[in-house]
Amino acid sequence: MMFLKAFIVGGLICVIGQLLIDLTKLTPARILVLFVCLGVLLGGLGIYPRLVDFAGAGATVPLTGFGNALAEGVREAVKKDGFLGVITGGFQACAAGVTVAMISGLFVALTCKPKDK
Repeated sequence: MMFLKAFIVGGLICVIGQLLIDLTKLTPARILVLFVCLGVLLGGLGIYPRLVDFAGAGATVPLTGFGNALAEGVREAVKKDGFLGVITGGFQACAAGVTVAMISGLFVALTCKPKDK
């Protein structure tokens, strides 16, 4: 049952993104930023963690889940370190994901040859 919940929630997030691409003049980059900001906002309000409890990876894998991870990291760091946690919390919470993305990008850039279109 958990797989079905994850599939439905993750799919709905993707459908929203596709509708934004098809029906608005927003660029894909702006939609991605919108999803991260929406995840931060919903995570900060305590709404997104309930969605994560319901759907698991269906809610944590999309970019809204990255925004939620940033908000959760800031919340925990503020409890631990005070105001300094506002600055450091997001970095600590998402450091592994950002590092993997950077190393993967470097690997692809070094191993693939770009072609002119």
